[in-house]
Amino acid sequence: MEASRRALLAGVGAAAFIGSANAQVFGGRNDPAPVAGAYGPAAEYAAARRGVSLLVMQHGKILFEHYPSVGAPEKGWELASGTKSFTGVMAALASADGMLDIDEPAAKTLTEWKNDARNKITIRHLLTLTAGLQGAGEVARPPAYLDAVKAKAALEPGAKFVYGPTNFQCFGEIMTRKLRAAGKSDDPVVWLQGRLFDGLGVRPTDWKRGADGNPFLPQGAHFNARDWAKFGQWVMDGAKGADPKVYAALFESTQANPGYGLSWWLLRPGLIGPSPRSGIDGDAIGAAATGEDIVMAAGAGDQRLYLLRKRGLVIARQANQILRAMGPRQLKWRDDEFLRLLPA
Repeated sequence: MEASRRALLAGVGAAAFIGSANAQVFGGRNDPAPVAGAYGPAAEYAAARRGVSLLVMQHGKILFEHYPSVGAPEKGWELASGTKSFTGVMAALASADGMLDIDEPAAKTLTEWKNDARNKITIRHLLTLTAGLQGAGEVARPPAYLDAVKAKAALEPGAKFVYGPTNFQCFGEIMTRKLRAAGKSDDPVVWLQGRLFDGLGVRPTDWKRGADGNPFLPQGAHFNARDWAKFGQWVMDGAKGADPKVYAALFESTQANPGYGLSWWLLRPGLIGPSPRSGIDGDAIGAAATGEDIVMAAGAGDQRLYLLRKRGLVIARQANQILRAMGPRQLKWRDDEFLRLLPA
């Protein structure tokens, strides 16, 4: 098991200088050149907002790709919270392997929770961000797995959507214990590489880890646009090998947030975004997504993986200079503005 972990880390390390170094690269043109073709307006919009990649895929075929500024097809970029959407897929695959049920109490595995109010929290609550854990909305560097597990119950499970990293780190500890009990590598990312990514022919260029050595699950993955889109295409096509029940749950809203499923954003009216600065505006998105069926993975700095399910389109959009994106003088990304620029 340790050998497989070392093998993955070695492969990631070879490309890590590309992904992590470019996660905050400064430079490149400030005046993106005009882009021809039907996707030109969307590409220009993306490029003007620190864009480094825009890729459109349909049925596994690349229809359009554009790499402005310091972007390039082989370069990996930080997905930030776009990483979160891998956790719902982890749950779907683990469920198919008989390791878990998303409606089982998390305390079945996190035995520290058995004798207090946390024993009502299910894995579904964790991944829909409705677990009600204290401090779950603190958006910062993720806590270590065992520190996340120490979070106390603050709200009734299912009552409120609270965006933050703690729930996903708790899920990371659940996965670690489940994998260990199954006699597999207890590293969730090593397991996911073998269980899914190898078969898709994709590999992260980096995946950040905490001081405990465990991979961050709310953030930290770095992918190039082609590999992120391949993953999105697999999800679009029904996630072969995943539990159908959990796959469906990826895109089922909750009463607490009509616009969030099991670790995936659902672009629907009433969506509650992470914060006012996120660019994920439920009211505006509702208008832009009328007549569509769009789900997405999204991260800070305007990283986006859109699945336009009625059109069969997968769109990966990546940007540079994540911290700079939060500055007051930067052009702001809005999903509704971008979506309106796509050809009908």
